[in-house]
Amino acid sequence: MAVIIDKEACIGCGACVGVCPVTALSLDNEGKSECNADTCISCLSCVGTCPVSAIKEAE
Repeated sequence: MAVIIDKEACIGCGACVGVCPVTALSLDNEGKSECNADTCISCLSCVGTCPVSAIKEAE
């Protein structure tokens, strides 16, 4: 299970990229966060790190 990123809310700060222990997160060509679902281990470190709450736990 991966996280859900609200691209509208994402400000492209990269905070989530820096805390991901498996490098599942990166910034796309528009500077917004994206998640590689195959790599994500659902640790949710990124959820608490996002300053604008643009990342949510997938349901």
